[in-house]
Amino acid sequence: MANWDKIQERGRVDDRRGAPKMVMGGMGLGMVAVAIIFSLISGADPSQVLESVSQASANQPPQTTDTGEYAGLDSYEVYVSSVTGSANTMWSAAFANSNLQYREPNTVLFRGATDSACGGADSRSGPHYCPADETIYLDETFFDELTKRYGARGGDVAEAYVLAHEVGHHVQNLLGATKNVKTNEASIALELQADCYAGVWAKSIEDRGVITLEELDQAIDAAAAVGDDRIQKSTTGRINPETWTHGSSAQRKEWFLTGFTTGDPSKCKTS
Repeated sequence: MANWDKIQERGRVDDRRGAPKMVMGGMGLGMVAVAIIFSLISGADPSQVLESVSQASANQPPQTTDTGEYAGLDSYEVYVSSVTGSANTMWSAAFANSNLQYREPNTVLFRGATDSACGGADSRSGPHYCPADETIYLDETFFDELTKRYGARGGDVAEAYVLAHEVGHHVQNLLGATKNVKTNEASIALELQADCYAGVWAKSIEDRGVITLEELDQAIDAAAAVGDDRIQKSTTGRINPETWTHGSSAQRKEWFLTGFTTGDPSKCKTS
């Protein structure tokens, strides 16, 4: 296990795992993902799916949850806060070097489903970033799926890579890179850049003695596990590059390692 105790800084974490599961009307983000995948396979119009989801979400009353049960007491919360805190430290310095102001993202831990500014968060959608509230949403049971269904080795550094990838999406949002992502090619470029940013973060904590090169293999393995080709092969038995949105296993490993070997966010331009 990595030496996370070497990280003293902490990111903002809203731990909702002790709250009752939110019952989501309409479709949550997990159902959105399923619907879009179906539309890509079937030829249906994804925009119609998204429009119906948006209308359903708009009709839902605001939800309130009790978030205090685990606050400050749970080791997983401390771990997540350490990972995001170290990423914030790195990105704050990088932004300052460019005379820019960095805003820290929030991270919500939940189980099952919870409310979000993007129409709700569902465990089936996996870890994701919502630009509307600048928040990362994480149901940690996703990592069980990653190992059992997609064959990843797992481990604390693998999970940290996923978190750093989502912080990378937050950085892209702050820089305005997410505004005009309307094609699969643009989506892939965005995802691979976030992988590269995660690699830059991994280098920053390797320099601090938090992880070893051997432990880094967990992150490389996780990057490969979430490649579109590997996911398609395990779920449908077929590989269709025309429907990819995140990049292949080889691409995701390549860009993560680009970030790690250079340690330079400016080298993460994927297009």
